[in-house]
Amino acid sequence: MELAAIIAVIVVALVFDFTNGFHDAANAIATSISTRALTPRAALAMAAVMNLLGAFLGTKVAATVGSGIIEAPLGYSGLVLVFAALIGAISWNLITWYFGMPSSSSHALIGGLVGAALAAAGTVKWSGVFEKVVIPMIVSPLVGFLLAYGLMVGILWTFRRKNPHRVGRGFRMGQTVSAAAMALGHGLQDAQKTMGVIVLALFVGGYQDNASDVPWWVVVLAATAISLGTYSGGWRIMRTLGRRIIHIDPPRGFAAETTASAVLYTAAFVFAAPISTTQTITSAILGAGATRRLSAVRWGVAGNILVAWVLTIPAAALMAALVYYGVHPLAGD
Repeated sequence: MELAAIIAVIVVALVFDFTNGFHDAANAIATSISTRALTPRAALAMAAVMNLLGAFLGTKVAATVGSGIIEAPLGYSGLVLVFAALIGAISWNLITWYFGMPSSSSHALIGGLVGAALAAAGTVKWSGVFEKVVIPMIVSPLVGFLLAYGLMVGILWTFRRKNPHRVGRGFRMGQTVSAAAMALGHGLQDAQKTMGVIVLALFVGGYQDNASDVPWWVVVLAATAISLGTYSGGWRIMRTLGRRIIHIDPPRGFAAETTASAVLYTAAFVFAAPISTTQTITSAILGAGATRRLSAVRWGVAGNILVAWVLTIPAAALMAALVYYGVHPLAGD
């Protein structure tokens, strides 16, 4: 019976991974599509492949999610906790996808884990949440904005006397590389979060000695699920990122994608922090776009996105807690 419960939780985790893929597909390719650097299907195919490859680049973030955020009770209660966390995260992903808001799947999952842990009287490692989630949540968008602004200023100065059309063509080609780098970073970051949750389920279910080591088959499953989700696309959010915030031209798209991917790699390899790819690329788009003029940015749309960012963790936590209270009596302990 417990094995069946673990399998069910793993399936739900892969569903979350799939929704993460189509919800966050826009992160890597929205600017490339809006500038016509890539066709939509070619961009999705490229993003899916790079997501798949990125998932195999490391497991530090998975260890943080699996063992650095909460301590779950062992047995059925722990499995119900993980199940509730995933349902809370999936629910928030679908709500924000429906309204076309680029919220963070990563923070939805973190919020789900925290909310379910509080409902289950488990232990939330608040120091880990603060160091690995809250601080990066604040710092990464600021860094993304400033780096993209600085890089775009450098591009404008370097090519100030060049033919604009020729420069545009060159950066449109460059966006193929920068979008691939962004997709690789998305796979590196977001697939690992699902790996961490699956490992946590294996640990509380008694099939693993710790919640930090990631078996190879977990990596394969998570990589495949997020890749398939990415290829299925997320057109609503692509429109928001690619067109509604600001009109993006190839140089600004290149600057945004390049800086965002650099932030993702640094967070994963250096700090093992599960940062939001959504927040990172959105802030980079704002930074690159602000070099045109501040009034060119649709700050009303940006404000709506900020509201979604602020609401994500508490909303997913509340949903996960309600799911736990509803499902836990059925677990029998």
